[in-house]
Amino acid sequence: MFELHASKVSNLKNDVLSGLTVALALVPEAVAFAFVAGVDPLVGLYAAFMVGLITSVFGGRPGMISGATGAMAVVMVSLVAIHGVEYLFATVVLTGLLQILAGIFKLGKFIRLVPHPVMLGFVNGLAIVIFLAQLGQFKITNEAGQLEWMQGAPLYTMAGLILLTMAIIHFFPKLTKAVPSTLVAIVAVSFLVFGLNLDTKLVGDVASIAGGLPSFSIPSVPFNLEMLQIIFPFAIVLAAIGLIESLLTLTLIDELTGTRGRGNQECIAQGAANTVTGFFGGMGGCAMIGQSMINVNSGGRGRASGITAALALLGFILFASGLIEQIPLAALVGVMFIVVIGTFEWSSFRILGKVPKADAFVIILVSGVTVYSDLAIAVVVGVIVSALVFAWEHAKHVTVHRSTNEHGSTVYDVKGPLFFGSIANFLEQFDMDEESSDIIVEFKNSRVVDHSAIEAIDTLADRYLSRGKTMHLRHLSSECTELLTKAGSLVEINVIEDPDYHIATDKLD
Repeated sequence: MFELHASKVSNLKNDVLSGLTVALALVPEAVAFAFVAGVDPLVGLYAAFMVGLITSVFGGRPGMISGATGAMAVVMVSLVAIHGVEYLFATVVLTGLLQILAGIFKLGKFIRLVPHPVMLGFVNGLAIVIFLAQLGQFKITNEAGQLEWMQGAPLYTMAGLILLTMAIIHFFPKLTKAVPSTLVAIVAVSFLVFGLNLDTKLVGDVASIAGGLPSFSIPSVPFNLEMLQIIFPFAIVLAAIGLIESLLTLTLIDELTGTRGRGNQECIAQGAANTVTGFFGGMGGCAMIGQSMINVNSGGRGRASGITAALALLGFILFASGLIEQIPLAALVGVMFIVVIGTFEWSSFRILGKVPKADAFVIILVSGVTVYSDLAIAVVVGVIVSALVFAWEHAKHVTVHRSTNEHGSTVYDVKGPLFFGSIANFLEQFDMDEESSDIIVEFKNSRVVDHSAIEAIDTLADRYLSRGKTMHLRHLSSECTELLTKAGSLVEINVIEDPDYHIATDKLD
């Protein structure tokens, strides 16, 4: 899926250097998402530190970076605007508890139900979102206090520094891979701006990141049913968005590194991180595809990379805020543009004309909904559309072959899945009048999927019973025999030779 061939091997030096690079990129992202949510920048920075640290230590995907994200911030803004930041902290705590329950009940395995076209739309949509988020850095405040687009020298300086950053990231690995090229680019561009005294936006122009250690505090909200009614809907949405984005990012990193993460363990870690963050004044978060890509591209594979990023970010807040605030925003924008290029699945343009039209439509649909709405809705919409297309296509795949056995019984061999979409076609293939009085319906090559299929079998049995004929069912799965309550009194079921059918297990999750 991805053209980048990443190493599977964890290396402590690479993890530490990659973590430092990620920490630098986390600062403007956390600040920007805090502004989106309508909270103080330190609320976003604390979330990036705590969520990143806890998930790196206990998560199921070493090398994946978590922190404050835009997908969750856009949901938080209305809650903060109406009820205040304390309600946000309470919501984040409840969000974490719901995510822990999802991990305990092993719901992480259901990420396997996300089709590949939805995955392509997910990464393409997020790449576009990351790109659009950087465009805000091309605006400045005029004398009237209003934001306007850069023009003239400031724009040319910003663009030049961005291109220089991207060029260093691209070409430096051809010289040596001992140091992450992203870190080299940030340091080099910072020294260039400082040495030439260039007039360009710095991190400090966006917000101050200086602060102390986060302190424990129970959210100042009334603990009653009314409060729960307010925060519960937000917590459900935030928990869903956080887990979907985290598990999809986990899958993406799995494919990129050729390794296997543990989805349910990641659910529990994400939940624990959000619960703790809510008690320490953070806005919560989830996996960050942009920073995870930076980490993987810079050589980060182990837990040390995420731990280093989180601790370095705390160090910036406590001790090095002055230095970090001197980093040109152009350098960080250049880093994120490289992430956009690496994240976007460019081959999707090539395959749009080669894959089924429905899959091409899903790719475009999920990308668009991700950009214009949010990730959770986009994935749900993509899965629903894919499922409907699958149902429609497989509704035509049920065939019934008629024969007569040595005892003179009419045997119908059913092939293909029997479910709500295929029952009409299934029933049409039985000839009620030109058969013997003994009918055998063979399900060895079929699968009874849902209640609609069982009702169809019951309808078939009723038709034969009204004609004075006997119908037998053979080779039904054990699950189906338990559900055939109505048809049980009308048909004879062979349970001796029934095969076992298995669903997705919890192994490795």
